[in-house]
Amino acid sequence: MKKDFDHDNPQNWKWGSIYFNKKDSRLIIRKRTEWMGWTLNFAHPASYFFMAFILAYVLYKIYWFK
Repeated sequence: MKKDFDHDNPQNWKWGSIYFNKKDSRLIIRKRTEWMGWTLNFAHPASYFFMAFILAYVLYKIYWFK
């Protein structure tokens, strides 16, 4: 796999925890501190669809069981 990203560059991390790198083709990546889990690459267009799906699911569960 070709490395097309610079994960350790601080300029790719907004506010220290939001990853935004247009050169990185991955959707889900490890956080800078690996024990903290995974995050989305918000420069990838699919990340917004993924977040919208999660929000829609949560709202569905809240209002369906009301």
